[in-house]
Amino acid sequence: MANENEKELAGRAAAKLVRDGDVVGLGTGSTAYFAVVALGERVKAGLKIVGIPTSNATADLAKKVGVPLTTLDEHPEIDITIDGADEVDPRLNLIKGGGGALLREKVVASASKKMVVISDSSKLVPVLGKFPLPVEVISFARAVVGKKIAGLGASVKWRTRADGSPYLTDNGNPILDCSFGEIEDPAALARILSDMPGVVEHGLFIGLATVALVGKGTSVEEIVRP
Repeated sequence: MANENEKELAGRAAAKLVRDGDVVGLGTGSTAYFAVVALGERVKAGLKIVGIPTSNATADLAKKVGVPLTTLDEHPEIDITIDGADEVDPRLNLIKGGGGALLREKVVASASKKMVVISDSSKLVPVLGKFPLPVEVISFARAVVGKKIAGLGASVKWRTRADGSPYLTDNGNPILDCSFGEIEDPAALARILSDMPGVVEHGLFIGLATVALVGKGTSVEEIVRP
C-alpha cells in the first residue's frame, strides 16, 4: 500500500507539469496509470491536450478517463512524456519494459522534448541490473539472440503469460527477460544489444529521462539528470 501511495503522489505531481496545448506521451504501467487518471481529471476541468499512448492498455485507459488521443503521424514531436520505470539510477538511466511496452515507450520518449519518469522510492537503485532487462526480439531470431545474450553472462528466460503461453507484445513479438546482475556500463550494453540482428528493442533507456519525480513517504522528490 505504501508503494501505491508513492506511485499516486508521483503520477499526480507529473500530471501538474502538463500545460494547455501540450502533446503528451502517455506511459504504460502501474505508476503511469495514476498520471493518466490525473490528466483525465484535468481535461474534465478544461485542460486542452492530446495524448499519444504507448500501449493498447494505456489507450483504453485514456479513452475511459477522457483524454483525447492522437498519433505520431499527426504529431511526430511530443512536448512531454510521463512514464514509469522498473529501475532508475542516479544519472536517470532506466530499465523499462516490465509491462512489455518498451518499444513504443522508447519511440515516444525519443520523440519528446521532455521525459518525466515517475516511480515509487523502491525503484531508485545505485546501479541498474537487479531487475531483469527486457529485450524484445522477432520470433524467428529468438533462440539465436537468446544464446548471444547468454554469452554476455546473462541468465535468459522467455517471458510467458500466467497460463504458460508465450507472452507477445502489442507489436506481436516475444520478450526475453535477461538477468545480468549489476550493469556497470549501461550505455555500452545498450549499444551491444542494439547491434544484435533480431533484437527489436531493449529496455535500457539511456539519456532519455529529463527529470524523475519519486514518491517518498508523503512527499515527492525531484531528481534532475546530471
